[in-house]
Amino acid sequence: MLSGTMRSYLDFEKPVAELEAKVEELRAMGESGGAVPVGEEIGRLEARAAAALKELYDSLSPWQKTQVARHPQRPHCLDYIGGLIADFVPLAGDRKFGEDEAIVGGFGRFRGESVCVIGHEKGADTESRLRHNFGMARPEGYRKAVRLMEMADRFGLPVICLVDTAGAYPGIGAEERGQAEAIARSTDACLGLCVPNVAVVLGEGGSGGAIALATANRVLMLEHAIYSVISPEGAASILWRDTTKAQDAATNMKITAQDMVRFGIIDSVIPEPVGGAHRDPAAAIATAGEAIANALSELRGLAGDAARRQRREKFLAMGRARG
Repeated sequence: MLSGTMRSYLDFEKPVAELEAKVEELRAMGESGGAVPVGEEIGRLEARAAAALKELYDSLSPWQKTQVARHPQRPHCLDYIGGLIADFVPLAGDRKFGEDEAIVGGFGRFRGESVCVIGHEKGADTESRLRHNFGMARPEGYRKAVRLMEMADRFGLPVICLVDTAGAYPGIGAEERGQAEAIARSTDACLGLCVPNVAVVLGEGGSGGAIALATANRVLMLEHAIYSVISPEGAASILWRDTTKAQDAATNMKITAQDMVRFGIIDSVIPEPVGGAHRDPAAAIATAGEAIANALSELRGLAGDAARRQRREKFLAMGRARG
């Protein structure tokens, strides 16, 4: 768990930040051997801060959830792989153009079972964010994902996809190399798998860049993650030509995990620690691991045409029920 001095606070967390700053100040006084006993006051302030944090996170608006989903200290794909996957062997390149580090993929063991893992990686600091292109994949990233899914299918290994992207990279080079086609083929590869696949939206599930990996037998979302066809800022720019209306767009677009499960877009919501996954990454990763294990257990024995049929019917049912 991050200490108050290391934690990055969001704007709406200011009341909690002030209380926790006071706790840190009193704790420093106590450690310096001050004559005034501060233990009781620290306990009282910690209780107030915890209550304020819980109250705040119990009633987050869609825009506030968007901010939490984008929190720079939120655990990303490589954190989940490090915490859940043993003997992970990453594979690189699409065998057509090159390597795209926005998508990480490879094979390892999840609770003793061999699996294929593919996910968007945003990076944890300036250098790694640039290297991973902030989790926005180019065509070669999606073609790498297809290559790995085909390998998993060949060897009968379940596929776990960890989704966290603002969207596919919209640069000129990506478009020249067939971004739309690459996303479509990745989505098709997900649909065509003869093995079970489980997708988890860790933070942002942005547009086709997310769907390319999230077309799965089971789709899960963390409690404060978002899933949308476009970012709130993008929607505000298109609808009102005013990005300051992003908060209104976030509310009207119904992008939260709670909205998604209510509409039948996803299968379940994974609870996060109070204050979000960034407050206690280890706990968030462990809870996600339990949810993934449960989903794979439910899908055990589903293979071949049965796996494809279940996946196909799952997505077709969304339009039938609400067409």
